[in-house]
Amino acid sequence: MKVSVFAMPTIPATLKERKELRPIGRNTERYQMMLDEVRQIAVLADELGYDAFSTTEHHLHSEGGEVMPDPITLYADLAVRTKNIHFYPMSIVPTAGDPIRIAESIALLDQLTKGRVGATFARGYQKRWIQILSQGGSTSLVDADSDVRNREIYNENVDIILKAWTQDSWDHDGKHYQVPFPYKEGIVGFGGIGWTRDFGSEDEVDAEGVVRKIGVTPPPYQRPYPPIWVPYTVSPASMLAAAKRGFTCIATEGRPQAFREHAMAYRAAAKEQGRDLKLGEGFGATRSVCIGETREEAFQMAVNTAAYEWHNYFNKFGFAEMFRTAEDDPNKPVAFADEAALATRLIEVRQILCGTTDDVRRQMEELNTCHAGDGEEEGQLDWMVWQFFQQGTVPLDVQKRQLELFAEKVLPAVR
Repeated sequence: MKVSVFAMPTIPATLKERKELRPIGRNTERYQMMLDEVRQIAVLADELGYDAFSTTEHHLHSEGGEVMPDPITLYADLAVRTKNIHFYPMSIVPTAGDPIRIAESIALLDQLTKGRVGATFARGYQKRWIQILSQGGSTSLVDADSDVRNREIYNENVDIILKAWTQDSWDHDGKHYQVPFPYKEGIVGFGGIGWTRDFGSEDEVDAEGVVRKIGVTPPPYQRPYPPIWVPYTVSPASMLAAAKRGFTCIATEGRPQAFREHAMAYRAAAKEQGRDLKLGEGFGATRSVCIGETREEAFQMAVNTAAYEWHNYFNKFGFAEMFRTAEDDPNKPVAFADEAALATRLIEVRQILCGTTDDVRRQMEELNTCHAGDGEEEGQLDWMVWQFFQQGTVPLDVQKRQLELFAEKVLPAVR
């Protein structure tokens, strides 16, 4: 199993400080504190042998959470400070950006790092910024109408990115995007026709001097393109589409039986496309990890980090439904009284791997097999993405100690 350390990242602050310094997301001193934490975490993760480092792409977070609008630029900074670790954004949102620019920026970073880059593509769910940046192509976890259009744009833009990475020259006549634009007329009057005819791809310009195709530079360093992840939360369609395209699916589902069923469904969908995979191959899990000298200490870490983030922010978007169990009223949304109650549930449904190093090692070993029961096929999970909610919520030395304990006491058991 390979492991990526996934920081939001979050500006270090208590809720009280966030109120006093609002909008803390525009506070340069605190933003520099956050960047310093992220740099130190990435460097330490590299030294400890973690495989990848991840952050989100989010915009307009004046409140100070998930304050990373451009992960690719951040990774260019981190790459020169590290030696081996790879970088996987969690995630780039093609529905809210130009697909050619996305292809260019990832390919350039891939060239700069000589192949230390992956790409993660998500459809996005935070309407505030997606609706503005995409001018209407947003979706939410509960809005079925917007979901259809969002998925259309997502699939088309990913297709365009793959074309840009793999073809020396190409065109595209899609519902939401055209290359050239306008597609039927082509681009007339381009002054560099002779230059393109001599040195560009042979079919970029037609006999009449009209631009009909383009070539995107640079190509990726990795061929045909960097590894691609697709995060999966509540939409089975995303998981199945990832399997059919040959992308790695990163699942948030924590409940052991449900997670195993999803891993098996991914493998079955891949097999329909002629890809004969082992259980867990091409599949990954998103989890939080909280380690303590005692279980009580680890639980308090869970309350202060993962449960704090889920309770105060992410569950407002409907994510709590992922943590539903039989004890919840089926006629009411899932809700929790406080961070401690939520932490208890997150541990119960295996969203948080929590306890002493021995406890967490056993939980990781179970996850690594895709939660195989007695007599069941044991899987071999490709990836675990550690939602490192410690960043920004606990002191930096505590964050570092969590990374060290996991790398030294837990990770060898699943390598």
